[in-house]
Amino acid sequence: MLSTRLILVFLMLIIGESRSIIYGGRELNKYELASIKYLEEVMREDQYVRIPCDPAGDGEVCCCPKKAQHGQMLKQLFQTPNFRITVVEDAHTVELCGALKNIVACAAGFTDGLGYGDNTKAAVIRLGLMETTKFVEHYYPGSNLQTFFESCGVADLITTCYGGRNRKVCEAFVKQKKSLAEIEKELLNGQSAQGPLTAEEVYLMMEKTGLHEKFPLFTAVHKICKGDMKPESLIDCLRNHPEHMEL
Repeated sequence: MLSTRLILVFLMLIIGESRSIIYGGRELNKYELASIKYLEEVMREDQYVRIPCDPAGDGEVCCCPKKAQHGQMLKQLFQTPNFRITVVEDAHTVELCGALKNIVACAAGFTDGLGYGDNTKAAVIRLGLMETTKFVEHYYPGSNLQTFFESCGVADLITTCYGGRNRKVCEAFVKQKKSLAEIEKELLNGQSAQGPLTAEEVYLMMEKTGLHEKFPLFTAVHKICKGDMKPESLIDCLRNHPEHMEL
């Protein structure tokens, strides 16, 4: 029998409520995910699903059942012509894609604010996806490459880079020359952009391991959000990205 908590999670995704999960009488939002605290660890009890990602495109969602036999049951229960369920087993990658995409969306917003076009944004998305895959594999080895091409990966990344709140806030940050806190207050009606918070946590991880040079886009987003780098410097980061230097 499905748990009440699981049904609440899926109903929130289906009806388009805010990106949060009600668990144990409190709201679990993406701050847990932004700090790379797995919701799997937060929700330790006997849950069927580790983490459903945000819907991408026309109502797609990935779910990661702890037991394989539950996957098809969940798919049959919740899938409709307008709400597609993909069952994957790679829970850590699903969770991390959901967090790291927000950093890439910030970079996309910076380029929008600087007046660059779709080709530049495409470069941001491509390099951001490559950094995401390398980050996951380095810090949480054992991921399945195919997971990055599910709705929780590249589809959600593209959607967020063109229409998410992180892109919107970072575009305004460049154009209006105000602080991120001021921009969030003006544009998000009490919500927060997760990208800057995620970038800070990721930067701390890279700082401890000395891997900044391998993840220049992630590093640049953090420094721009903190005021340690001008948004214009992001373009040099793209031009000189190590992915371009490999033969």
